[in-house]
Amino acid sequence: MSETTTNTTTTTGTTATAARSRGAVALTVARVVLALFFAFSAFAKLIAHESAIESFDRMGWSHGAMYLIGALEMAGAVALLVPLLSGVAAMAFVGLLAGASVVQLTLLDPVNAIMPTLLIVLVVLIARDRQESTARLIALVRRRAQGHRRGVGPAPVSGPC
Repeated sequence: MSETTTNTTTTTGTTATAARSRGAVALTVARVVLALFFAFSAFAKLIAHESAIESFDRMGWSHGAMYLIGALEMAGAVALLVPLLSGVAAMAFVGLLAGASVVQLTLLDPVNAIMPTLLIVLVVLIARDRQESTARLIALVRRRAQGHRRGVGPAPVSGPC
């Protein structure tokens, strides 16, 4: 009977590991696809594509806002591809997408608010999956901040100019 229990446990463990592995692969693919999506969206804003200008004009927002949002999207797209930064990028995209949903609902086309809302679900899953790397990043930033407070690291530049 113990052999049966061991085999069942091993099979269950293997199945769970395979499911986690498939989930990790799916979220990695999602990160890459989202990075491409956001990079494409950012590129349209950064080159002042006609469609981007038209959208920002309809909202009554400046071209500066278009460039700023484009730059944030591009930075986030790149960060999604960097394992250490991907969790933080996903959390930042939650905020950006929430804003996009509100803008769609109030200033543009309410029917189109579903897209950023669905993407929020995906970036939350990515942020949750990458929480370990986010914790490592926070620990790294804290260690560096403490080192600078203790005088470890590069000395500040002082003296006559």
